[in-house]
Amino acid sequence: MSSTPIAIVGADAYVNGYPHAAWAELRRRPGLHWHDTEYAEPPFWAVTRRADLVAVSKRPDVFRNEPRLAVFPDVPGAPPPVEDRVLRHLLNMDPPDHARYRNVTSHRFTPRAVKSLEPAVDRITRDLIDGLPAGEDVEIDFVSRIAARMPLEVLADLLGVPRSDWELMFRWTNQAIGATDPEYQQGASAVDTMHQAQLAAFQYFHAMVEERQRRPTGDLTSLVANGRIEGQALPPRELLSYLFLLVIAGNETTRNATSGGMLALIENPDQLAKLRRDPSLIDSAVEEIVRFTSPVIQFCRTPVRDVEVAGTPVRAGQSLCLFYPSANRDEAVFDTPDAFRVDRRPNPHVGFGIGEHFCLGANIARLELRLAFRHLVRRLEAAELCGPVERLRSSFVGGIKRMPVRLRLSA
Repeated sequence: MSSTPIAIVGADAYVNGYPHAAWAELRRRPGLHWHDTEYAEPPFWAVTRRADLVAVSKRPDVFRNEPRLAVFPDVPGAPPPVEDRVLRHLLNMDPPDHARYRNVTSHRFTPRAVKSLEPAVDRITRDLIDGLPAGEDVEIDFVSRIAARMPLEVLADLLGVPRSDWELMFRWTNQAIGATDPEYQQGASAVDTMHQAQLAAFQYFHAMVEERQRRPTGDLTSLVANGRIEGQALPPRELLSYLFLLVIAGNETTRNATSGGMLALIENPDQLAKLRRDPSLIDSAVEEIVRFTSPVIQFCRTPVRDVEVAGTPVRAGQSLCLFYPSANRDEAVFDTPDAFRVDRRPNPHVGFGIGEHFCLGANIARLELRLAFRHLVRRLEAAELCGPVERLRSSFVGGIKRMPVRLRLSA
């Protein structure tokens, strides 16, 4: 067992983008790599190659999500026992509970179900882009004007949240995901900030759930509020945690894939030109955006028994940290992995995860990205950065807070 000083966790390691050079170095080294530094408490094994990440993800009987969801270096200390936590949702559940709770809403996220949402999502994305002036240069913050608003509006429609309360969801998301970022901190610590967001969301949805239980509707809130597992209603903590997770996961990752995808197109004008010449590449472009941006940085797994991963002995109870952006740049899998190519095929990325914890909303995220970039690329005549890109101080989600751009759209 040897530790490495290479910085791959800690918010400061991500403030200027992902540490791809560090991950590449770790992929070249044999076995896993033990991180026992001031930035890792408790310490963990880093999983940076795609094959190893997939092998771990496909064995939920051995590698559990409990007790450690992810490495939060700015929130030190071992995680509390599950019975003492505020949140209990799909991300920190293991079999058999995970499948039981996932099944409460999974039928609303199938390709067929998501297809029925296309007209509404198309209207939202088209209206956002049509709201920009045409035929002239316009400077906007792409995040607040397009990337953040699109998934927020789609999600609010799905949950049945009125337009007057959309700003609340935006605030909860920023505080929960950006708890380690000074801009979003609302308490004495990152933990305080996360708890404030959680409790505010719980209070909001508690009232909404009571209303939906009295008068059910067709929205996701009603579906969860009236859901049953083996004939029993969802316990209050799990029910409210479910809705909070839908808000965070349904908003943040698509938002950052959209802004990161636009940045990739601006920085690779040849790929933007290729996509404009051949709009049929939009599906492969979306997959490449998810691979290239990899908005979710890492989750953890904990083995229930002594095992061997990549030739490395791992003891029961030791943390394995799975780095998805690293797996998505694995040279053993992807040709020229650091290049952004809108026509990349095949593209076996793990940007939505893999195994039983594959992203529940992946089909909706793909739909949102496809429609947003279809409308953008069709009308985009010029695009460039006109200010610095400001990134979220987080080593959990790769967020872009602000991205000033200068655009010119055709009429």
